[in-house]
Amino acid sequence: MISGLRRVAGARVPARAARWLSTTLEHEQLIIFDTTLRDGEQTPGVTLGLEEKLIIASKLSQLGVDVCEAGFPIASHGDFEAVKAIAETVGNDASNRLTGQPMTICGLARARMADIDRCMEAVQAAQNHRIHTFLATSDIHLEYKLKLSREECLEQIDKMVRYAKSLCDDIEFSPEDAGRSDREFLVEALGVAIAAGATTLNIPDTVGYNTPDMYGETIAYLIENTPGGRDVIFSTHCHDDLGLATANTLAGIMAGARQAEVTMNGIGERAGNTSLEELVMTTVVHPTRIPVRTNIVTEELTSTSKMVSQYTGVVVQPNKAIVGANAFSHESGIHQDGVLKHQETYEIMKPATVGLIDHDNLVLGKLSGKSGFRARLEDLGYQFLDGGVLSVAFESFKELCDSKKTITEGDLHALVRDALQGPTEGLDWTLVNLSLSSSSSGYSRATATVSLKTPSADGTEGEIITEAVHGTSSIDAVYTAIDKVMQSGGVLKDYTTHSVTPGSDSLGTVSCVVSAPGGDERYRGEGSDSDILVASAKAYVNALNLMLFCEHNRANLQEDRRVGNAPI
Repeated sequence: MISGLRRVAGARVPARAARWLSTTLEHEQLIIFDTTLRDGEQTPGVTLGLEEKLIIASKLSQLGVDVCEAGFPIASHGDFEAVKAIAETVGNDASNRLTGQPMTICGLARARMADIDRCMEAVQAAQNHRIHTFLATSDIHLEYKLKLSREECLEQIDKMVRYAKSLCDDIEFSPEDAGRSDREFLVEALGVAIAAGATTLNIPDTVGYNTPDMYGETIAYLIENTPGGRDVIFSTHCHDDLGLATANTLAGIMAGARQAEVTMNGIGERAGNTSLEELVMTTVVHPTRIPVRTNIVTEELTSTSKMVSQYTGVVVQPNKAIVGANAFSHESGIHQDGVLKHQETYEIMKPATVGLIDHDNLVLGKLSGKSGFRARLEDLGYQFLDGGVLSVAFESFKELCDSKKTITEGDLHALVRDALQGPTEGLDWTLVNLSLSSSSSGYSRATATVSLKTPSADGTEGEIITEAVHGTSSIDAVYTAIDKVMQSGGVLKDYTTHSVTPGSDSLGTVSCVVSAPGGDERYRGEGSDSDILVASAKAYVNALNLMLFCEHNRANLQEDRRVGNAPI
């Protein structure tokens, strides 16, 4: 065997990389290079303005990202201004950072003098700044895109890296399409870049072609065979065209790469990039297998993910690892029972580790068992339900699951109410009559007259109360009249309508969401009628009825806990 090398899975691996595969690891720093604002913005349909980029960059700094590739300055005036603004502000702000140093601000530049000049002008205000320049090295790119020979490619790398180095100490070079480049030519090209002053060598699998063994072998080979390769940092940059971006990045790290280029939520060109949150949490979960540590504050992952999703408009799929809505949720009754007995039966990390606080990991659905149902009710305060009431509520819950996909907290309160009190007829406010007059002349004005029957008490018939109210629109008048009658104090949070059947005589369904004054819990009500205003009134009354019951029940539970009494 060649001195200094060991063979791992058929690859020639540097001795230092092989050492990291042992069970006793010396964890080295993995530089997290985030390119959400550059490669991530290349996601189809995503365009970020200057203010949005500033906000995201600040959040990435708080997250603990080491290097932020803020954009491609020569691409447009807007991109230049955004990178410049980030360099001037975030690039000089070390607050809330574990390292005590501001995040390095990087700009991308083709291996052209004009690109490099523009890049330097954009990033130079940052305390720590970097120029990232690139040139393709695969034969297909050289022949069809660049029209360059291999010799001309090497000359351009040497010239442009040297020029960048004359402007900035921190230079990163990427051989574009390295994943499909000839290894021997890569060694030659990277050696030229190192000699010219590059301190970080990024090995991009630009089209997501590699498998983990291919990519890991390439990184190991380049570190070992490139002149000066042991004196620089090798970096990964993987695309997810085959769904292997995170796996390929991990393979590169195991082979000796010490920088990983990633994006939040894995967004990026085509199928996206390596996901920051997936990579980081894999290193956290497997500290005895993966020989690196990062500066990422994992508790900030969820909030950062939500921010990026909000500003880019790219929705995170529910089953997305780490940050998806279902990542820590269990609907299967077997799983729920196991998690209730011991969390680690079905969870390899705690939700709080990634910033999910007070997460309800039990998703109630038709596959849920009685254990999960009971636990969810106990979370709502129903610790003392007897077996008979619980059984009735559970059977009603199963019936509800056959017709409704999402079971809300309000639904659970209503199920318990029904189990405790039987049918709710006579226990709620009910709509008796609605009449409306409106005018569009001058300005919109409507008058609604609403009659509601009060809940019955002690078997007596409820009273009918009528109020007439003016409003700026028909819905405003109707809902204001209902508020005046019920005096619930409910706050309307959402209102949606849809037609159940086609045609002008279709049945309309309205869904509205309300909350109690100053409360966070939301309550949904639905109503259907051929008259959409009547449907709207029914939905609002139903939502307020549910809110009044739940809030009353919550207050009783709190009082019972205070005095030490059982609520039932």
